[in-house]
Amino acid sequence: MENDAATLYCPNENCQAANPLTHKFCQRCSTPLPKNYLWAVVDGPSVGGPGEILADRYLVIDKFVLLDTKPGLLALTPELDNLQPLRAYLRLIPYRLHVPQVYGVIFLADGSSHREILLLEKPPLLVDDTIQQVHLGSELTTAWRDATSMRQLNWLWQIAHLWQPLASEGVASSLLDSYVLRVEGSLVRLLDLRFDAATSPELPQLGEFWQQLVSDAKPAITEFVDHISLSLIQGEINSTDQLIGVLDGGLAQLGRSQTPTIKIITKTDTGPSRQRNEDACSPPSGTLVSKPPQPTALAIVCDGIGGHEGGNVASNLAIETIQQQVQQLTKVPYDHIDPSLLLNDLEKAVAIANDKISQRNDGENRQGRQRMGTTLVMALPVAHEMYITHVGDSRAYWITRHGCYQVTLDDDVASREVRLGYAIYRDAVQQSAAGSLVQALGMGPSTSLHPTSGRFMLDEDAVFLLTSDGLSDFDRVEEYWETEILPILVGETNIVNVADRLVEIANTKNGHDNVTVALVHYQVQYWEPEITIKAVIPKSYSAKTVDLASKATDATLLSSPNQKTQVIPDTEPAKTSSLPLQWIVPLIFVVAAGSLGLFVKQLRSPSGQFPIFSNPLQTLNPTIEATPAPRSLANLSPGWVIQTNNQISLGNNQSLSPNSFLEVLDIKPNPKPASGDFSVYMRVCANKGTPTPANTTNPPASSQIPSQSKPGLKPEKTVSIKFEQLNRFGVSVLQSDAPNPCRTVTQPSVTEPDDTSPT
Repeated sequence: MENDAATLYCPNENCQAANPLTHKFCQRCSTPLPKNYLWAVVDGPSVGGPGEILADRYLVIDKFVLLDTKPGLLALTPELDNLQPLRAYLRLIPYRLHVPQVYGVIFLADGSSHREILLLEKPPLLVDDTIQQVHLGSELTTAWRDATSMRQLNWLWQIAHLWQPLASEGVASSLLDSYVLRVEGSLVRLLDLRFDAATSPELPQLGEFWQQLVSDAKPAITEFVDHISLSLIQGEINSTDQLIGVLDGGLAQLGRSQTPTIKIITKTDTGPSRQRNEDACSPPSGTLVSKPPQPTALAIVCDGIGGHEGGNVASNLAIETIQQQVQQLTKVPYDHIDPSLLLNDLEKAVAIANDKISQRNDGENRQGRQRMGTTLVMALPVAHEMYITHVGDSRAYWITRHGCYQVTLDDDVASREVRLGYAIYRDAVQQSAAGSLVQALGMGPSTSLHPTSGRFMLDEDAVFLLTSDGLSDFDRVEEYWETEILPILVGETNIVNVADRLVEIANTKNGHDNVTVALVHYQVQYWEPEITIKAVIPKSYSAKTVDLASKATDATLLSSPNQKTQVIPDTEPAKTSSLPLQWIVPLIFVVAAGSLGLFVKQLRSPSGQFPIFSNPLQTLNPTIEATPAPRSLANLSPGWVIQTNNQISLGNNQSLSPNSFLEVLDIKPNPKPASGDFSVYMRVCANKGTPTPANTTNPPASSQIPSQSKPGLKPEKTVSIKFEQLNRFGVSVLQSDAPNPCRTVTQPSVTEPDDTSPT
């Protein structure tokens, strides 16, 4: 229970009036009054008695729950060098949807001893303003029995996504602690982080923790949860990628029992301080789109960079390009879409838009501040999922009946400092150039661009807000979501009126920039399925890791509340080194002489081919045989044989059946620009594993999967498959001592392979 005698001070530095805790707006200046509830991490039974004020500002609500009564003041922050455990919180800021972030510390002197209390913001709390009570969110193990089957699998899916990043920081134990593992509606939220012991937990321990949930799982998924938990314990599932894939399959089956209705509205305005609007949006401003009847619902917000030099050109070019790309991606039924590859395709669409803008800059010889660019944030709802992709500081917020959550992390200097573990966010944003962007579309080639993509499972009504910084600056969304956006979810208003109201707030409360908003209202009808879903456990494949701390470009873009984002190069272009002129002519003669000698030697060869040289080790010491390294995809070489373990779908309606054998012919860089991948060229062996028509229950490795069956490939045909896709398919490499199932034939040319690579 809150202390009625306590007061909440206005955060407006020109007001700072005292207000009753029950007020939502300052009674003197009408500024919204934020209620920052905090979780105290401290040894002992409690942080203080209810009603007690700590450090002249923190009101004790419960044992470890505090309320900051002076939210307009900066909190004290510790020296990072003296508090190493803080770094785990900081480096996990990309996961702040689930992991609380550092708010500050309290230093308390108790006689000769001193206590340091760590404060975490936005803990999983249930706040009832009508009776002024605050409670901890339910433990997952307690809320589990009352959740729908869709939500139960959704919670497990989120834990699976959190396992690897938390394990990399030594805090995976947090996901095995029932007290710490809380839920807030459909979201898994952690109270704090629990550091691993000397031996870090592994996936079998996660399986044991999940095993206790089987008895209270909904009938539709009881067998499913039991199967995956046992598979974790026994090591049949041994990577988080594999686990996520299994859970995706279960959620896709449950998703057929969920019917979504989606409405999108956009609104853009020049604002009171600008002469032209550099923002752009899709659908066009003021257009209301509904799905159904529309087959696709896509919302995009772009904030142009470059002012009169072409920011509006860049933002509109980005939207036009991405619309074209996404239209191609969404022409197939949702159950034929591979989620991980759709994320990859969305990032490729962003890369294409980036290169179009960058090429236009280069064609017009734009340099430095003259280069035009744009930020980007887009939302694509697909069945029971929402796909979010962003670059820059345009944001996406997820609003439910339980709270407002920022789901994107700005690509700016402040966020980068926190992500690297160098600063607490509330300190970082106070530094000069904290809002300077580290990347945006059009500033350079897509090889140096790192879009951030994520997907979110939806099992309840929600509103996603996409916005440029014209609204999000100065925490306007956090201040007004409850009074302006939440009423959509309770049927008290509609998204058209709310969009107009948000633009009005941006212009009156901020007013320093153009403003653009997009609202995506997702409504869902769900019924428990009568069927029992099955868990399909694929073969293990290597888990992929992402270094979140390295996702930053070298260019820095300047952004401030009163000035449009501009380009500031960090470094001068590297100078190309050159050889002295007097060295060039002799080198030419040397190269020419060597080439001529090699050509003559080739002509003298009986076969007319280049001579084959023996292994020098065999010549020097024929009695010693080195033990060959085990063959695997990691050291794949031409001449080796690969065996498929699962059905693999290829382009042109063809597929490879399980237990097909393919001989590796060559490994080459992918010809697609900026792919960073390799293509493996192989021939299909004639005597083993002749491909058969595809089975529609095994979708191909592509985000676009035709629904018709696919005929098999002819033996001796050449196929090419991307290395990362080959890795995902879970193939086996035959060892050197195994019989070669492929007949010896003349290798066909691999420069022009049949068009049978996965799409």
